[in-house]
Amino acid sequence: MGAQQSIVNERSALKESQQENDPATNTQYSSISPPASPVLDDGPFSTYFEEKVPIPEDISQFGFSFRKLWAFTGPGFLMSIAYLDPGNIESDLQSGAKAGFKLLWVLLGATIIGLLLQRLAARLGVVTGMHLAEVCNRQYPTIPRIILWLMVEMAIIGSDMQEVIGCAIAFNLLSVGRIPLWAGVLITIFDTFVFLFLDKYGLRKLEAFFGFLITVMAISFGYEYVLVRPDQGELLKGMFVPYCAGCGTKQLEQAVGIVGAVIMPHNIYLHSALVKSRQIDRNNKKEVKEANKYYFIESSIALFVSFLINVFVVAVFAEAFYDKSNLEVNQECNKTGSPHTDLFPLENTTLEVDIYKGGVVLGCYFGPAALYIWAVGILAAGQSSTMTGTYSGQFVMEGFLNLRWSRFARVLLTRSIAITPTLLVAVFQDVQHLTGMNDFLNVLQSMQLPFALIPILTFTSLTSIMNDFANGLFWKIGGGVLILVVCAINMYFVVVYVTTLNSVLLYVLAAVLSFAYLSFVGYLAWQCLVALGVSCLDVGSRIRLGLTGHTDIYLLNDMDNDVCGEVNGMGIARQ
Repeated sequence: MGAQQSIVNERSALKESQQENDPATNTQYSSISPPASPVLDDGPFSTYFEEKVPIPEDISQFGFSFRKLWAFTGPGFLMSIAYLDPGNIESDLQSGAKAGFKLLWVLLGATIIGLLLQRLAARLGVVTGMHLAEVCNRQYPTIPRIILWLMVEMAIIGSDMQEVIGCAIAFNLLSVGRIPLWAGVLITIFDTFVFLFLDKYGLRKLEAFFGFLITVMAISFGYEYVLVRPDQGELLKGMFVPYCAGCGTKQLEQAVGIVGAVIMPHNIYLHSALVKSRQIDRNNKKEVKEANKYYFIESSIALFVSFLINVFVVAVFAEAFYDKSNLEVNQECNKTGSPHTDLFPLENTTLEVDIYKGGVVLGCYFGPAALYIWAVGILAAGQSSTMTGTYSGQFVMEGFLNLRWSRFARVLLTRSIAITPTLLVAVFQDVQHLTGMNDFLNVLQSMQLPFALIPILTFTSLTSIMNDFANGLFWKIGGGVLILVVCAINMYFVVVYVTTLNSVLLYVLAAVLSFAYLSFVGYLAWQCLVALGVSCLDVGSRIRLGLTGHTDIYLLNDMDNDVCGEVNGMGIARQ
């Protein structure tokens, strides 16, 4: 207790010293002081990953150790599951059916951009010992912080609805329609609760279970790929030649949809939290640098695997169903005696597919085995992404609201928030008519993307937070351009969707919401530009809202229990 009291006294002295030297502290910064540190509370704050995986000491003359890479392997693969959720699978199959192999280069580019953004998220978690939601909670004022939390929760709910419904569709296909959509949702809710507590048997076992689900997806969609035997020359051409011959508005919108499906806002929050599960001495600069290196390698491998699985899906539908008409599919399904023939009208219109119709079409052309294996892959994708979505919801809620509830209560709350609207949709929607809802959910998630990308670039660019690991000039400019491009692409996707509503009332509502939305994005962008060093926008210390004045104090007050000594050392060093 004496040592802890000494730490508290030194922190208080440091805070008082800096407050005396800056008059702005007495006005603006009093409104953004962080909540009381968990270190100083009576009981320890239990995070979702209470177990820390030790990193072996392995001296290698080449500066690389497979043993260490294996110890760091796990968080990147959990993160990569968001690149394989049912929303991504649906985007893949629609890309193949509408544009053939021509948009594979967009998928490749979006995955590379995603990797670079995930690198920033991992570095924030490794260097600070806090995930993005916790840093946002400590650095943004109260009102922007609450708005930011609500926006991220909306993204998680939208993603979760797609994932849970994807599982429900898989159950429906596997049961030949005997399990309705709402029953599939209830089954998914139950088994998600069961699987989420697997980490009680060890974090590595939980990570192995996610690895198993990724393997199931690879085998399932890989089987379809081998069965269809796509043209490898066309596949490579579409992947590495950034051109789309003969493409129109439909293909352009699909390309935008690919970017929106791959880069998901809640995944940035998730990855910054998952990397905290390894034992890293943040006092040791060499260990931090090493952790950043191995996490980047692991993330690269994980996203390469996810990219291959996505390519399997695109290639299957590009080879077998590109330029197919509903009439052709109807006739083929009639020949095989499929009970789903009525899904495809007797019209010479271009075939449009989703994850449900995709399975049916595969069954009509390649036999029932293709349908059931497809459904198993969708089930693995939906189940794994539902679990990681739950983790995202927990980290976001814990970080933004500083919750100190029991573990079961936190899981129950985060699950209930996401599941309730999903269950309502499942009760009132038919399994064959979910495409419109998926389009809306994709737009919803696209709109939330700035609320993850702008904060992650902001905080990883601040030396007061990242010390020697802050973004350099290349990453500041490159990261800013990447985020601008991604957000612009997604806003185009939103505008295209809104213009199809054909309602004056909805246009007016969209205009009002757009003004509020753009105002808040502008506020975050302003803070980000100040953090990137655009000093002309920093119009005075009295309106520096938490990013340029006293971030060091906030971080000193809110580090994890296991770095209490480290925090004290940092405080003395900065004095």
